[in-house]
Amino acid sequence: MTEAKTLEGQITVVTGASRGIGKGIALGLAEQGATVYITGRSVGDGELTIDATAREIEALGGVGIPVQTDHTDDEQIAALFDRVRSEASHIDILVNNAFKIPTPPVWGGGFWEHPYTIWDDQVGTGARCHYLACWHAAQMLFDGSGKLIVNVSSPGGLGYHFSTTYGVGKTALDRMTADMAVELEPKGVTSIAVYPGSVATEFIVASNAERKSDLSKSQTPLFVGRSVAALAGTDDHLERSGKVLWIEDLADEFDVYDENGNRPPGYSRRAALTGKEG
Repeated sequence: MTEAKTLEGQITVVTGASRGIGKGIALGLAEQGATVYITGRSVGDGELTIDATAREIEALGGVGIPVQTDHTDDEQIAALFDRVRSEASHIDILVNNAFKIPTPPVWGGGFWEHPYTIWDDQVGTGARCHYLACWHAAQMLFDGSGKLIVNVSSPGGLGYHFSTTYGVGKTALDRMTADMAVELEPKGVTSIAVYPGSVATEFIVASNAERKSDLSKSQTPLFVGRSVAALAGTDDHLERSGKVLWIEDLADEFDVYDENGNRPPGYSRRAALTGKEG
């Protein structure tokens, strides 16, 4: 007997879903029957595009709708939600994941050594664009049944990770999540942030050729996605509104496994506070 899909027919928007965690969440929601609007800048026949994510969703028997969107452009964000409004009239779940990794990546060093423009990469794209997405989506969320906003954050909101701007962006996102929860509570809309652990995204795997980290116990993007989908499929997530939820805790609670049949360990609380294990 086939299990019922918990998100059957729900309208969802996942920003930054051409690859990595965003793609994993889009696939996780689609596995549970959701229609997924997929945003990102990369389009076409390549592997790391919103079109490729849509094809994978379709292979699962789901509905994936790619919408090319640069989340540093206010007009493109507005156009995205205008399209959703015209086609679906409401939103059940909004997942804010869009993020811009500076070029070259910032793995440490003093803030004075980095181009000041990385503030716009990691605070602008990492927090401001999520605020704008919520602003556009709010009225449509009020009309939906899912009534859920998920902001993909990081333990960088608790302690030093990578750079000053990275931490500022994630801390701002966590506070925005909590304060929006207060204002959304009368509307019955849940606002939460999630902390994935170490995730083996395409970027991390590629960059690991130099860093030589052990990725064998990393979470996969789909593991994160399935954990988010499991939460979205419950009818009591409003009770968690305003909180930061760890992906490993959700996986334990909802008995989630990745595509390899594993439940990877999470990011230790000590590492979250100090930026290092042990």
